[in-house]
Amino acid sequence: MDSRKLIANNKKARHDYFLEELYEAGVSLHGTEVKSLRMGKCSIKEAFVRIENGEVIVYGMHISPYEKGNIFNKDPLRPKKLLLHKKEILKLQQKIAEKGYTLVPVEVYLKGSLVKVQIALAKGKKLYDKRQDIAKKDLRRASEREFKVKNLN
Repeated sequence: MDSRKLIANNKKARHDYFLEELYEAGVSLHGTEVKSLRMGKCSIKEAFVRIENGEVIVYGMHISPYEKGNIFNKDPLRPKKLLLHKKEILKLQQKIAEKGYTLVPVEVYLKGSLVKVQIALAKGKKLYDKRQDIAKKDLRRASEREFKVKNLN
């Protein structure tokens, strides 16, 4: 089995969306970008995914310039093409055409020597859904704290 090393995680995506289906996509990158990713210099907090002309493209994925890359460095915020099978792209296009669906990058990781992006077909959460999630999390934390206190005595 390939080792999987997490580079960047999008916690905001889990907070703002209901993630329904997850897809693993390769990324079309240049050499210095890969080196920078291996050092963990990546952010997908503001990133989003669009399908244009049958191609899946991620915007706003920030890969910091490689220090030793000088003239070979690319624009940190340039749009990057995601590599998916044609059937998957068509399926995603149909789902996005439905109201309320969008594509969001969830995490970036190294799988063996390859850089992969996990994207999710997601539906936006309403404000009351977010409040419910926060309330559940607080309740869980309180019960764990109580459990911990009981077990210490």
